[in-house]
Amino acid sequence: MTQRLAELIARTNSVRELGNVVAAMRSIAAARARESRRMLPGITAYANIIAAAIAAALPLLGPEPPRFAPGRARRTGLIVFGAEQGFVGAFNEAVLHAAEALARPTVLLVAGTRGARLAEERGFSIAWQTAMATQAGAVPATAARLVDALYERMPLEAVSMLFPRWQPNAGVSVEHRLLLPLDPRAFPPRAARQPPLTQMPAPALLERLAEEYVYAQLCEATAHAFAAENEARIAAMARAKSGVDNILSRLEAEQRRVRQEEITAEVVELAMGALAARTPAPRR
Repeated sequence: MTQRLAELIARTNSVRELGNVVAAMRSIAAARARESRRMLPGITAYANIIAAAIAAALPLLGPEPPRFAPGRARRTGLIVFGAEQGFVGAFNEAVLHAAEALARPTVLLVAGTRGARLAEERGFSIAWQTAMATQAGAVPATAARLVDALYERMPLEAVSMLFPRWQPNAGVSVEHRLLLPLDPRAFPPRAARQPPLTQMPAPALLERLAEEYVYAQLCEATAHAFAAENEARIAAMARAKSGVDNILSRLEAEQRRVRQEEITAEVVELAMGALAARTPAPRR
């Protein structure tokens, strides 16, 4: 075996192993995306239950307007969800591009190590950052960390969040949603019925419900961001697998060509040797 053929075989084996790694990463991302999609209906139902409780408790305040924000200040907050790991294509760029289109917040909270790194490179001043969930079971804990960090930095005049959502056949879209203060119009009054029984003053009850609703909203955003990150990784791995397959096809074709050239050269050499053996030596 010539050195050229040995090199081609070694490169082909390396590319084939890379393809196996890419396929494994794609499978893991697909499994995580399925997990996140399965948990989203439960999170949405949880948020709807809290919203219904707020709507039922609002009449307890009477004519007093509800205050859903812990305080007022001339500061704003923004929560941005980026990627925790790599191989997600332009996922982080889409989120940060949407953030750049907004007014720079006073307090910026970022979930996602890779996203935070790119945000700093783009000149964002990050007040606090945390790792993004890397499995579906870590979504509630990630949302809880965000809630704690947010309320530690209160009072803020307004808080919003930017989180990516994956749209089939469209890719990543970024949603901007106001988080605080809660808009009472988002909790329309329900049909008249017996007022709920409460064990605490109405303002305190609504404040607790508002905090729970904020947590539910952050859970939903985290789940969407987790699903979108893994869907983006699936798409990136599909492109990588296509590139690997193309390289592998070229290497295998080159390997067959070199092997055929070697076989042809050996056949010619054997034929020339046989011809030389049959040719009588010239007489002197």
